[in-house]
Amino acid sequence: MTPMSGWHGASAPEQPMTPAIAALVAPEIGWKGVPWCRDGWYLSSRPSFITDPAWHAGLYYVQEASSMFLEQAFRQHVSLSSPLRVLDACAAPGGKSTHLHSLMGEGGLLVSNEVIRTRVSILSENMQRWGGENVVITSNDPRDFASLHGFFEVIMVDAPCSGSGLFRREPEAIAEWSLSQVQLCSHRQERILSDLWGSLRDGGLLIYSTCSYSPEEDERILDWLHASFEVETLPIDLQPEWGVVEVQAPVSGAYGYRFYPHRLDGEGFFIACLRKKGGDKNDNKGRAAGKSVRPKEGFEALHKNEVEWIKPWIREPDKYRLFRAGETIRAISLHLAEDLVHLSGSLRIRDAGIAVGQLMKADLVPDPGLALSLLTAADIPRIDLSKEQALKYVRKDELHLNGAPKGWAMVTYGGHALGWVKILAGRVNNYYPKQWRVLKR
Repeated sequence: MTPMSGWHGASAPEQPMTPAIAALVAPEIGWKGVPWCRDGWYLSSRPSFITDPAWHAGLYYVQEASSMFLEQAFRQHVSLSSPLRVLDACAAPGGKSTHLHSLMGEGGLLVSNEVIRTRVSILSENMQRWGGENVVITSNDPRDFASLHGFFEVIMVDAPCSGSGLFRREPEAIAEWSLSQVQLCSHRQERILSDLWGSLRDGGLLIYSTCSYSPEEDERILDWLHASFEVETLPIDLQPEWGVVEVQAPVSGAYGYRFYPHRLDGEGFFIACLRKKGGDKNDNKGRAAGKSVRPKEGFEALHKNEVEWIKPWIREPDKYRLFRAGETIRAISLHLAEDLVHLSGSLRIRDAGIAVGQLMKADLVPDPGLALSLLTAADIPRIDLSKEQALKYVRKDELHLNGAPKGWAMVTYGGHALGWVKILAGRVNNYYPKQWRVLKR
């Protein structure tokens, strides 16, 4: 079965999937829930998501069921009593980042990093659809995080691995597997964890996972962590009917959790949780708040008149810091602005906050990210499309919207934003991004 992670976390993180939402999203939902994920549902078959307007609106993300066990690791060992800084260190294409964003609550900051630059675009696209305003997307080697001492309360490392857990789903992966590949991956995993360790605060949580069965990439990595750093292993409470197998590393006794396809509805997977020991668990190292921080190059403040031109587009504009990155004006919550500047001193930032658009003289050309977020002002004109019209829109086919008033308008599907159009005399200009265009008919 192919699971679906559920209702759009950015717009309604506490709202579960309902029959009405499911009917809009995908009729293939069989209403069998993924037992360890509150808003995860199995699909009875895999539909063509690229031709589902609800997917383009960011109402759900499709990922493998075993990976959703991240939710148990997070819920059982993370306190949401204060805003969190969370790093997804190996984030593309975005499944765990969208899931983490739905779990971490308001006020925090999610940094989604992908070292392979060719994969950053799909990560950015998926996170824009998810619509979170408190997300920073970076493309950095793990060693670049070393200067961010104690910055993150949670670090997720879904490590590159030899992939033996995917043999059932991807039989071609069998031919690519070898013992030398396992050893190579194990050394790479140690290097990634070592490089990131300093950026995790004392008392912070490390969630480590692979899609490998090899002990060299799983239990022995836990032994290596215990031998190399001051860590505490954290067990995860299980329900017997889940079919998840609890294991312990041979030397340290650290707890890990294995997923076997013959025992549950999911692919091969391994996950473990560890707490960083030492120092004051309430320390605040790396936090930029309260410090005087100068904006770095690439984060240009707007002129007062530019801010006034943009304010009508944004709900509660005084809650956001507006800045120009390249040619695009972006918005981020005021309380995260100095954190962003702090990050920019160490990291290569691809996207930050919400892309609002580009100013052409005194006119804003709105960005699709603004439509897909929750920042758009309530009085912006909206036009709800039928499914046929919505598919024409994402294919950038010609649209006819008879009777619509001239000017900019947000187009929606089932009340959920897809993007922008500009209605002129006799035609509709479609501003769906060319790089997102659906070619499938």
